[in-house]
Amino acid sequence: MKRKIIEVDEDKCTGCSMCIPNCQEGALQIIDEKARLISDLFCDGLGACIGHCPEGAMKVVEREAEEYDERRVMIENIIPKGKNTIKAHLQHLSDHGAKKFLQEALKVLEEKNIENPMEVKKMGGGCGGGYPGSKTIQFEKETERSEEGVRSSQLRQWPVQMHLISPMAPYFDHADVLFAADCTAYSMGDFHKEFIKGKALAIACPKLDSNLDMYVEKLTSMIDDAKINTLTVAIMEVPCCGGLIQIAKEALSKSKRKIPIKKIIIGIKGNIISEEWV
Repeated sequence: MKRKIIEVDEDKCTGCSMCIPNCQEGALQIIDEKARLISDLFCDGLGACIGHCPEGAMKVVEREAEEYDERRVMIENIIPKGKNTIKAHLQHLSDHGAKKFLQEALKVLEEKNIENPMEVKKMGGGCGGGYPGSKTIQFEKETERSEEGVRSSQLRQWPVQMHLISPMAPYFDHADVLFAADCTAYSMGDFHKEFIKGKALAIACPKLDSNLDMYVEKLTSMIDDAKINTLTVAIMEVPCCGGLIQIAKEALSKSKRKIPIKKIIIGIKGNIISEEWV
């Protein structure tokens, strides 16, 4: 069967092992000084390890693989490690919207008469586990202005950087997505009001970021799996920013679904130079 699974680029991998503690499922091991996926059965494909790789050597791909076995992961790899690992695993599933896997995990705990350390009964927020910067959080809707009269943030989620986000996070589900170059928010004073409001956000720099292929894969997953409605790409007028549009177009060409893409070019003084559907 075809499914999403982690792929390690051995040419980039240095064997630093930073990914290992963040794969609670036990799918990764350091073998011959390289991180290796030891079993398709143990990899859930949700990418908890990706944001912890300093070399950008990991990405989620879709390929023929054995079906992930949540029950086996719980019995063989999670439960034996104790309460803290169980808690981290449940939070990982909850943060990534993996409802089916979460319910399977809870069922195993019930069968084994093991206390649920999180008391997770349904999907939603939680106290978090793993690296705080990559924990998936969806904010409550904000009003246009706070009580103090200061314009409030229109950001609806965390994280926002492309290397850290999960394309299957709940805030991308059937959403209008803004894919913005890092510099755009700093150049335009009303960026939140004009562009972020009502949209899920992902930010990137096509010149300085590494492993841009991962960005293509994540956008493709947003289009096909999260079924986003539209994609707005906001870039600066400088030449290097055009790479963001190319990433979006490549993702669209690889996706099974087709969605409208809007390109917005912002001047270095914060003015909107052009706005068009491409």
